[in-house]
Amino acid sequence: MPEHTAPWTQATLVAIDIEGSGPQDPAGEAILEIALIPIRDGEPDTAHAFTTLINPGRKITRGPWTSPGLTNAVLETAPTLDEVASAITAQVAGATLVGHNVRVDWRLLHATLPDAAPAALLDTLRLARHRHPELSKGHGLQAWLERRNLTDETTRTAPGSQPHRALWDTVGTALLLREFMNDTPDSTLGALLTTAGLTLDGTPLTSPASPDDQPALWDL
Repeated sequence: MPEHTAPWTQATLVAIDIEGSGPQDPAGEAILEIALIPIRDGEPDTAHAFTTLINPGRKITRGPWTSPGLTNAVLETAPTLDEVASAITAQVAGATLVGHNVRVDWRLLHATLPDAAPAALLDTLRLARHRHPELSKGHGLQAWLERRNLTDETTRTAPGSQPHRALWDTVGTALLLREFMNDTPDSTLGALLTTAGLTLDGTPLTSPASPDDQPALWDL
């Protein structure tokens, strides 16, 4: 059965979150931490997750966008991107990448690892807005996890992590997708992508990009 016509729970989905040095980094944004978690039968498969800090090979100037705990002292003992590149590309190959505002993660991943080759992008931010068009704001990941009482489950499933770190945010994204799909469990991947999918150039699959597709950071 072609994957697009199979139930979404049978699709090859991988949740992703990347913490970077920020687009303001004068040396170019670097990946500082990444988490990739397969979603199997609608649940995050943490036993087969890949998560790691990444040493950018230089000092990073901290800013308000820098994730908690990602200090230069911590990062200098982490593997370099070259050392983990093959593991990352293997995890995403042929998968549909699922993220909250996934175009941001994909843009950085593609810029730093152009050999990474997912099949498509699925944005839980777009899915949230589709399901709740009455909300003009409050679509950030933490806001939705609180709204759907998923914060504690996210923390239990991502021990040792916290909000705005890659593992916690990736687990939260996977759980949020499950929550949104509970009322349509037999929906196909194709139908889901029609609602919330993006092409690999970051444009919506169903309509031209609108201003709402590029939200301000604090208006999510």
